[in-house]
Amino acid sequence: MKWKLAEAKNRFSELVNKALLEGPQLVSRRDERVVVISEHDYQHLTGEKPNFIEFLLRGNMDLEGVDFKRDRSLSRKTEL
Repeated sequence: MKWKLAEAKNRFSELVNKALLEGPQLVSRRDERVVVISEHDYQHLTGEKPNFIEFLLRGNMDLEGVDFKRDRSLSRKTEL
């Protein structure tokens, strides 16, 4: 939902409730805008992500249906 700053200030509790229940709320002041989000959403966006090695070592990827066979055909000739 979009809010003007004065309205957001007057109805701050409602703004917070909507951010918690409905998702991000956009508040504007002239040409500037901010987004009010829940802490859960914020942590989801900024939380630590595993590096690639940690991601692979977790081993909880669903690889069903992935074909791991290597193509053994000769590579094509190219002119350099």
